[in-house]
Amino acid sequence: MKAKATNKYIGSSPRKMRLVIDLIRGESVDKAIEILHFNPKHAAHDAEKVLRSAVANLFNTEEGSNFDTSDLYVHEVFVNQGPMLKRIQPAPMGRAFRVRKRSNHLTIVVSTKS
Repeated sequence: MKAKATNKYIGSSPRKMRLVIDLIRGESVDKAIEILHFNPKHAAHDAEKVLRSAVANLFNTEEGSNFDTSDLYVHEVFVNQGPMLKRIQPAPMGRAFRVRKRSNHLTIVVSTKS
């Protein structure tokens, strides 16, 4: 049994989010929540929210009500690039540098061990 949760348009770069989600790929749900909760990176808060949502999505299905959180693990987790906001930063001698404010889409799939 699988359940999926996504969060779109997260206001951090995909590269920074991948540093956090690589820590939880393949881990049990209990251990993954613990890792994300005590991780000092800002992206860990968003990843923990999506992971808890995926677990809740599994429990809200008809077949998922009889599972225990110790039987669950992070089956799949990936980050895609979202749209980029392009801004202008003033530069010397009347020039302007382009600032690209990146965003990402996070997807987490939780599954049972059997």
